[in-house]
This record gives sequence, C-alpha cells and structure tokens, in this order.
Amino acid sequence: MKAVLQRVREASVTVDGEITGAIGTGLLVLFCAEQGDRLAEADYFSSKISKMRIFTDTEGKMNLSLADIGGSLLIVSQFTLAANWRKGNRPGFSAAASPDEGRQLYEHFCHSLEKLGHTVEKGIFGAQMEVRLLNDGPVTIVMDSSDKS
Repeated sequence: MKAVLQRVREASVTVDGEITGAIGTGLLVLFCAEQGDRLAEADYFSSKISKMRIFTDTEGKMNLSLADIGGSLLIVSQFTLAANWRKGNRPGFSAAASPDEGRQLYEHFCHSLEKLGHTVEKGIFGAQMEVRLLNDGPVTIVMDSSDKS
C-alpha cells in the first residue's frame, strides 16, 4: 500500500468537467492499493494519517494534526504509484491490486478515516481525473507499507 500526502490550502478533483470532491485546508491523499494489501493496512494508514503532526502551530513548528486544525481530506485513487519503472521506458503496473481489490481497499480506507471523525471528499475510483491543489509548504509525505522502519 502506498499513499502520498500533500498538505494543501485547497484541493479539488474533477471528472468529466464536474467537481466530484473539494476541500479547503487539509490533506490531498493519493492512495494506491497493491497486490497482497489487507484491510488492516488501510486501517493502519488511516490511523497514522489522522494523528500525523504535519500542520504548523502558532510558532511555525509542525506540531498539529488534521483533527487539531479541523482539516479535511481529499482522497484520490492512483494505481500508478505501483509503477515499476526500472526495466525499459514504459512503466508496468502489475504490482497494483486488481480493480476489485483496489476499489474495496480504497473505499475501506476512506470509510476508516470518516469513522475517525474526518471529513472526506473523494475522486471517482478508476476514472480519468483532473486534480488541482494549492500545496502548503510544500509538505509532502510518502507512505509505503513495505517500509519496515
């Protein structure tokens, strides 16, 4: 499982000319389920994201969580995070979860964050999307379940 968190002042996702999700201050999360990922990993990711202190306090230190600032999440499925780019010039995506598994994990991840009390906006799984954001910082965190440290 992979997720890229971007601290934003605002973000939106558009499908076929229609905005499907939009937030103000919070996190844009690009989410990728990979083969072998489990619901427990999605729960772990949502818990870590919920508690991660990456928003600045009054002294300018990253000391506040999403809940502390009352921020929202825009979660976009992005299987291309599973790209194998090492061989040849055309990346392969065989490490990504199947569409059915990916959708299940994506929906579970979103629901898990909602259960933690967060406002969650979403893209449309599997759709061609346009994502707009105003990055804040910039602060970008890459999460990968294969990292064991």
